[in-house]
Amino acid sequence: MRDFFISSLEKLITVVVALMCIAVVVGAGGTMMAQEGGLLPAIGVLVFGGLYVILMGGMMYLFLGIYDNTKRTAEATERMAQGG
Repeated sequence: MRDFFISSLEKLITVVVALMCIAVVVGAGGTMMAQEGGLLPAIGVLVFGGLYVILMGGMMYLFLGIYDNTKRTAEATERMAQGG
């Protein structure tokens, strides 16, 4: 049951990261079309929004990787303790 929730969380994170990418592109388009906007602010939204998506997505996947590595280490330690 625990593996189901972890794999579901990984899929959910993938969907959230994809939605964040779409939101950055839509936000940049909206900024470019706004009256006080323009090309330079839209590029800023793309750059900083992209950095935000990379940082947040990277941290979420990092936490899942830490969980996976901890699980593998615990299993290896148990195998070593059993002598084989």
